[in-house]
Amino acid sequence: MVNISDVTAAPSPDLLTPDNCAVLFVDHQPQMFFGTGSGDRTAIINSTIGLAKAAKAFDVPVVLSTVAAESFSGPIMPQLAGVFPDHKIIDRTTMNAWEDVNFVEAVKATGRKKLVIAGLWTEVCVVLPALSALAQGYEVYVVTDASGGVSPQAHEHAIQRMVQGGVVPVTWVQVLLELQRDWARTKTYAAVGDVVKEHGGAYGLGMVYAQAVIGAHAVG
Repeated sequence: MVNISDVTAAPSPDLLTPDNCAVLFVDHQPQMFFGTGSGDRTAIINSTIGLAKAAKAFDVPVVLSTVAAESFSGPIMPQLAGVFPDHKIIDRTTMNAWEDVNFVEAVKATGRKKLVIAGLWTEVCVVLPALSALAQGYEVYVVTDASGGVSPQAHEHAIQRMVQGGVVPVTWVQVLLELQRDWARTKTYAAVGDVVKEHGGAYGLGMVYAQAVIGAHAVG
């Protein structure tokens, strides 16, 4: 029950902030995209880069990882590497990134307890580390539109499995705006607007229109 005297204008500790989360990108590689059939692949690419730019705008630590890059899956997609040009990419043999020591050590080095995960395929390279991290005490959020599976059923069933285990499904725009949370935060206002206009589809066009008609300080 609500105790009215305890109610204050304060955010929930469940919310993502630039200081409490890390973003993990798992296996956004050509061969993995070739096999993705759960949704439009161009849209998944757009969402992935939107998420990456959101993390960069708020200086959120990221971990980039690939699987069998040289022998099977190819390099991490260049658009993602381009957002973090100097970032180390952890290549693995394990389908479950959480069974790779270097990957786990990189996650631990962020010092964050909330993990935001996106990857290909949802039913393997996302669900396995998501449930593994959850089992070790992390809070896990999966960015569903920056992830994809081999079929719609594979993607949706993987999300259902993770939700039943305690993972929270989110979208990339949701993560971006949750990190901003207040348009009066001028330090990141312009960067967020740029990401929305470039990757936010109709929402981005709406921001372009609002700023053109209302003025440069029109908000989301």
